[in-house]
Amino acid sequence: MGNSNRRRFLQAGGALAAAPALAATSPALAQDRWPSRAIRIVVTFPPGGSSDIVARILSGPLSERLGQQVVVDNRPGAGGMIGAQIAAEAAPDGHTFLLSNTAPISVSPFIYAKVAYDPLKSFTHLSFIGAATTIAVVPASIPVKTFAELVAYTRAAKEPVTFGSSGMGSVGHLVGEFFQREFKVKLNHIPYKGSAPMITDLLGGQVQMSFDTLPQIVPHLKTGALRGLAVTSPKRVAAAPDVPSVVELGHPRLAAENWIALSAPAGLPASIGATMHKYVAEVLALPDVAKRFDELSIERRTMSMAEFQKFVRAEVGEYAPVLRAAGIKVN
Repeated sequence: MGNSNRRRFLQAGGALAAAPALAATSPALAQDRWPSRAIRIVVTFPPGGSSDIVARILSGPLSERLGQQVVVDNRPGAGGMIGAQIAAEAAPDGHTFLLSNTAPISVSPFIYAKVAYDPLKSFTHLSFIGAATTIAVVPASIPVKTFAELVAYTRAAKEPVTFGSSGMGSVGHLVGEFFQREFKVKLNHIPYKGSAPMITDLLGGQVQMSFDTLPQIVPHLKTGALRGLAVTSPKRVAAAPDVPSVVELGHPRLAAENWIALSAPAGLPASIGATMHKYVAEVLALPDVAKRFDELSIERRTMSMAEFQKFVRAEVGEYAPVLRAAGIKVN
């Protein structure tokens, strides 16, 4: 998974291309009046996580361009599938969007027994926004200072070490599963409904380690309350320059990133999709937004709609067999 994933991330980019024809069935008059009310962006995780942070960074500048308020609607649960289902079932009139990400699109549909949407057919995938690095982290109270020491710590433990994630099907959950297979250890996975409650328990010592996206971890690294041991990107990142990458440490199979994007219900009129794609690109190019993303080590990447849709198909095609082979299932 790691090598092909990284190749696709390196290839992602290029200038904005003309949008391909999207399914368009709304009357022209309705499109002319769009947006006619507030627009909501459904976020599949609670406040405080990387998806929520990104949505709130983008909402202000998007509101200015659209002339309507952009509201962040947090709908967590079931590995992001609750929020994704809400967005998939919304009217495709340009007033509901999904802040899509790896969990509800590439992972959860293939590990949960009941799935009410199709990650490809139920959405119009509009704009790739960026990718957040995942970090292996422990509280300062744990006597572990390096990634090698973490491996030794998990092997020496009499009981399985507990690791927290932002939820079943999250990238952190997957990295934890791959960690167990890479080092032939047994961990006790504790899934949470988002990063914020997990980090609270991690700081309090209720869980002993975590794999979580970096943006919400950075403040705790700066205070010394949490200790970063490795990032799961191909190389080190600016927000945690002293933390080595898993590739650097010789474990490329642990490489994984949480991509973040904007999608809409299937059937979105082409003109609305093209306009939102254009506005997202403009917002991502703003100096203040770029600075904020850099501070959080969220790598901005520009793709045309066609490129992003191809990317999603490739992600789904790659993760599905990996997850089946790993035997990760949720009833």
